[in-house]
Amino acid sequence: MEVDEVVCLPKLSRVAVCGGTHGNELSGVYLVRELVKVDKKAVEKKAEEEEPASVLMVLSNPRAIQQGQRYVDTDLNRCFTHAILNGPMLDTAPYEMIRSRELNGMLGPKGSPEAVDLVCDLHNTTANMGLCLIAYSDCDWICLHIFRHLQVSQTSIPLRYIHFDVSNKESYSLDSVGKHGFAMEIGAQPHSVVRSNIYTAMKLGVQHMLDWVRSFNSGRIFEGGFVDVFTMVKHIDYPRDSETQNITAAIHPQLQDRDFCLLHPGDPLFQTFSGETLTYKGHQPLYPFFINECAYYEKGIALSLARRKREKLFLVFKG
Repeated sequence: MEVDEVVCLPKLSRVAVCGGTHGNELSGVYLVRELVKVDKKAVEKKAEEEEPASVLMVLSNPRAIQQGQRYVDTDLNRCFTHAILNGPMLDTAPYEMIRSRELNGMLGPKGSPEAVDLVCDLHNTTANMGLCLIAYSDCDWICLHIFRHLQVSQTSIPLRYIHFDVSNKESYSLDSVGKHGFAMEIGAQPHSVVRSNIYTAMKLGVQHMLDWVRSFNSGRIFEGGFVDVFTMVKHIDYPRDSETQNITAAIHPQLQDRDFCLLHPGDPLFQTFSGETLTYKGHQPLYPFFINECAYYEKGIALSLARRKREKLFLVFKG
């Protein structure tokens, strides 16, 4: 009989739920505002049943939210590297770089014992990705167990775990400030729009995440098992004109909205504006995601590709 490997982890005393890192991704903005209004009596009643955690609600990029834009000067969700948080900062620095240091002071400092225990950063995507947890580790047992709990509890929407294999110093998003952290990415939803089904899926995801944290803090043991992890391999840009750098093709209709459907060499990838089909030239089948994400046009990303692996979970409990 196989015996689960065991890991004992500290209590998750402080949790941050952040929305509006991108000011036009509105599910997180409105959810954080709504959670701030939650009746304290209900929270206290829940706390009597299970060990509570201090939950901090944060609107990450207030200027971008006010202006209804993704960002004011630069992408806040690329401003949390070690170099940006610890390097010299001029008075003329972009607003988001200044704000990243404010958030690091509030939730971190990143990599320190004082950092919050868990950061959940709420995002929307225009891609047809369902609900995804995006993290920098494929062996963070807290994040992986939360993901499995959501899979069991929230069956009305597809759930995936995406792993970006980036070092702690180079990790660039807000969720990297916490001891544990992930982005909760839900779509498809147009920017500057709220769809009730997407908002509700995010709200349920946050509720289930907080329920798991309370159960963990109360001493519940979470058994091992397996989850699928999608590790990002590379990005693919749109075909471009060599002189103007304008794109010359769009995502092929047979690929559009088919996030996480295996893409094989030779499958249709792009359709040029003159009507020609361009195929995937890779040497191995991979899983596409963030297909035709609106915000990634400026980053030169038409889609990302990942490989999938089965990850064994350790049994976890609070020490």
